[in-house]
Amino acid sequence: MVSNRQLEERNARRDRIIDGALRVFKRLGIDGVTMNEIALESDFGKASLYYYFPSKEDVFQAIMENGWQNLWESIEDIVVNEQKPKKKFLTLLITIAEIVKSNQTLYEFLFAAPKAIPMNSENFDSWKSYQNRLYSTIMGILEDGVAAGEFVKIEPEILMRAIGGIFHSLIFPSGESASLSEKDLDLVLSKLLEPS
Repeated sequence: MVSNRQLEERNARRDRIIDGALRVFKRLGIDGVTMNEIALESDFGKASLYYYFPSKEDVFQAIMENGWQNLWESIEDIVVNEQKPKKKFLTLLITIAEIVKSNQTLYEFLFAAPKAIPMNSENFDSWKSYQNRLYSTIMGILEDGVAAGEFVKIEPEILMRAIGGIFHSLIFPSGESASLSEKDLDLVLSKLLEPS
């Protein structure tokens, strides 16, 4: 039987491997990530690495699942809070922006990986469910805002794409930027979302 201490040590090793893989991604891009590079960066032998992850795709899967699950779980208090849709939406975007900025390499990976890695494997379903739940929740808030007259009547999926583009450019600008404030975000979104 495995003790709690052994489980903690396993998880710590897996986390070290994931952190190493993210450092390799930051340095070499997704195409440069190899099991050898991950082993070197994580300070593990290849046998140890393969014990925890049989392939780099499995490492990628763990990164994707952990990242999307943590993001999803971090918004629960906002989602269940009884606020008007506009306030809830702004709070949600600010919170997500803060989380993304706090670990930018992870979230750059989460947004880049689906474009660079074949995602037709069933192994990628677990992270996708967290991403879909997050997007569905955001769309639900937008729909509530439209119903309450706080947002312009437009297809929520179109709004999601527009907001996603704005959000991505604000969070991942080409240079350093200041934190995203609720006031600034409200100003940008009021031009896009509020009825005239």
